[in-house]
Amino acid sequence: MDGGITCGAQAQLWQALVHDAGARLHAPLDESRESYLVFVLLRFQRDDSLLARTLALEWLAAQANIGSARADALRDVGDRCLLIAGLYPGMAERRRVSGDYFIDLGRGAYFEVAQASRNAYAALFEELARSYRELVRTLRALRLVDAPPLHGRLHS
Repeated sequence: MDGGITCGAQAQLWQALVHDAGARLHAPLDESRESYLVFVLLRFQRDDSLLARTLALEWLAAQANIGSARADALRDVGDRCLLIAGLYPGMAERRRVSGDYFIDLGRGAYFEVAQASRNAYAALFEELARSYRELVRTLRALRLVDAPPLHGRLHS
């Protein structure tokens, strides 16, 4: 717990913020994508190393894994790229890469998770990959409100 806010309350707060961001964009996410985005926000809200990571190297390291370890590592790359592209859009410029760098890397990682997975998990990640830019737009809209801090600051 952090400051008296339980995990359940944090989930409800993130869900409300993600839902409101989609409504402001006039492009609400369906339940599965909204839930997944909330899951990612909850999972990485205390990741102090998010902005210090070299995600291309993490993607390369994921390729050396097999089975579920590979899928999990690629999912983490896709999730981190999603957060950086959506919440820290200036990061690409500061790292001297194209504006689409994190989107392309993360989207590709999600497509690989879909290919390496089965059934509903594969379908979810294929949908997440196809709508990656929409997820990024939703996170960018989320930056415009006072949201709980992710990595200490949401508005960097």
